[in-house]
Amino acid sequence: MDIGKQPRILVVDDEATTRVSLAEVLRLEGYDVQTAGNGEAALELIVEQLPFDLMVLDLKMPGMDGLQLTEVVQKRSPNTVIVLLTAFGTLETAIQAIRRGAHDYLLKPCPIPQILESVRKGLEKQRTEQQRRALVTQLEHTLSELVAVERMGAEAGKEIAIPAPAQVLELQDVSLDRERHTVTVEGQLASLTPTEFKLLTYLMENPDQVCSPQQLVRRAQGYEADPWGARAIVRVHVRRLRRKLEPDPSHPRYIVNVRGVGYMFPSLPPDAKDDE
Repeated sequence: MDIGKQPRILVVDDEATTRVSLAEVLRLEGYDVQTAGNGEAALELIVEQLPFDLMVLDLKMPGMDGLQLTEVVQKRSPNTVIVLLTAFGTLETAIQAIRRGAHDYLLKPCPIPQILESVRKGLEKQRTEQQRRALVTQLEHTLSELVAVERMGAEAGKEIAIPAPAQVLELQDVSLDRERHTVTVEGQLASLTPTEFKLLTYLMENPDQVCSPQQLVRRAQGYEADPWGARAIVRVHVRRLRRKLEPDPSHPRYIVNVRGVGYMFPSLPPDAKDDE
């Protein structure tokens, strides 16, 4: 969270009255607030936008509940502070919430001042932790520079030839340039996000091989996700990629789904058939 910048908060609750009223109160406190009516909608916002500084989540929601969403968010954006709200609180769920990375666990109906205090403390904790990490990173960078200088003297004259990977991958009508970070389809430039580019690169590096959602999350996001969370995350990215690459997203020829297993990029166009 940048100093002087409004903290970004996401309120997730399937009860419209609670969601709207809490969001309005937080906006009056000066926060930049967005809302989602369920876990899946929240995940869409998390994938498509910059990370949120804090999220206020309802524990019990249809589909992806607050605990499942907390686990996905903590793996994807570990700096995001999580405050869980529930009308069905138990000691067991409170312990689970803390273990999965929640900052606080509040019982509905919760007084607004108590929620605001929890949000304030959570954001303050995040700010302090970011400052600490920045100092550690600076020290590590300085140490790395010192070590590099010493190694340059010790290894002068020694050269190790390492074959460079192919800079351009070409399959079917898709061309991907690693160095320029560009993708063209039938000669037309496609605008991809960094995550979409990483995901497509991995698929094209392994043509005709089925890549599981967990493999794709590991390559594109850099962390381990459980099978359920990985499927939810990758499904969003694949849907966006198909809209940008496929002539007909409902009959994909580049990013093909192998139902129940994962996705692959065929070296030759597959027979057109319904997918997902």
